[in-house]
Amino acid sequence: MERRDPPTHDAATSLSALPAVHELAAALDAPHALAVAAARRAIAEHRAELLDGRDPRAEELGARARALLAELARPSLRRVVNATGVILHTNLGRAPLSCAAREAVHAAAEGYTNLELDLDSGERGSRHAHVAGLLRELTGAQDAIVVNNGAAAVLLAAAALAGPGRAIVISRGQLVEIGGGFRIPEVIAQSGARMIEVGTTNRTRLRDYERALAAGEGEIGAILRVHQSNFRAVGFVEEVAVEVLCGLGVPVIDDVGSGVLADAAGIPALSDEPALARSVAAGSALVCCSGDKLLGGPQAGLLLGSLEAVAAAREHPLARAMRLDKLSLAALEATLILYRDPERARREIPVLAMLDAGEDELAARAERLRNAIGAGAEIVRAVAKVGGGALPLLELEGPAVALSADADPVAVSRALRECDPPVIGRIHDGRVLLDPRTLSDDELELAAAGARAALGVVAP
Repeated sequence: MERRDPPTHDAATSLSALPAVHELAAALDAPHALAVAAARRAIAEHRAELLDGRDPRAEELGARARALLAELARPSLRRVVNATGVILHTNLGRAPLSCAAREAVHAAAEGYTNLELDLDSGERGSRHAHVAGLLRELTGAQDAIVVNNGAAAVLLAAAALAGPGRAIVISRGQLVEIGGGFRIPEVIAQSGARMIEVGTTNRTRLRDYERALAAGEGEIGAILRVHQSNFRAVGFVEEVAVEVLCGLGVPVIDDVGSGVLADAAGIPALSDEPALARSVAAGSALVCCSGDKLLGGPQAGLLLGSLEAVAAAREHPLARAMRLDKLSLAALEATLILYRDPERARREIPVLAMLDAGEDELAARAERLRNAIGAGAEIVRAVAKVGGGALPLLELEGPAVALSADADPVAVSRALRECDPPVIGRIHDGRVLLDPRTLSDDELELAAAGARAALGVVAP
């Protein structure tokens, strides 16, 4: 343990002159508990500086207490400006909501809702009814329910169709891990089902499934097919199409990952992602996906498929533990409504609009951003990414605004994060880049103001 030298006479005098916590707190315009917390921290920091041999000015104590008070009063969860060029940035909350979804959340939050009330009969209803009809309409599924995220959807599907005492067949090439340590083998284990691996890491054939089904006759609850969302296996690879798997006479759970409903909107970038409608048409018992990735809605897990399979999931005890709240349901319903008009969905759902943004649009946005920042900014070519475990090979080339090459990029990034709202960029080739693809028109000035402030703070 490091030993400190005893304070000098001057430091000791300064220490003895420190006000009591209650005295400094009384000078702060804030609720008592908050004022006391800010005062205690300010005095502790002041004392530590004196003991370290530094000599902070006494008049700075009140200013520091007021700054700490503002910090303590500020919410931890804050809006940030995403200038990273990563569309589905998991650390930044993945998909931003459309205007329609934000308005729906606001309306649902104003008071009570008919969350589980059938307004026609006046009797208890189901929260799933608010989106089940839309999902049936948009995908062709017989029924649907929603839970609180994509991982929960897969776990519930496995538990409902297999569970303790039964087995789930899965290709070794699909035993994937996604962000946060979510591993398919562990999900199957949590469902209570036994896992039967078939094929190899790179090649799984139809006969591999057929042999497993024959060997485990009567014990197989389902076949689980998992989309390789966050990586791609290329070269000497083979897998069995969902249509073929559905012909084997065993329920198929198809985890398609990101939830593409926009194939009809004509966005080329989505052509390689599995569409919900295809898996439903193939005859999957349950199709699972996330709501906050390529679907462009709130965090949610969608399960859709046959009447019997959805009923089994709805009635499973886990379904209540995983249920979606009213605000997320409101946002999801509003998002799904937009998909009734694919062109409108492409315009108004931010994720789709970012994927579909053309070179001229991005160039104009980059020019506005560069001009608003002024000196210390220039337009360069960069590559944006989808992120969120979706389309890992897709590179979205376009213009970006690079900040001063003379400034320390780490210091610039820190200064950007200290803005209100924080601006999050990325460092590439020793410079901070602000990518207009993930900035709405309304956010350009916020990003520019943050850049001007950051460059002023760390000016060489």
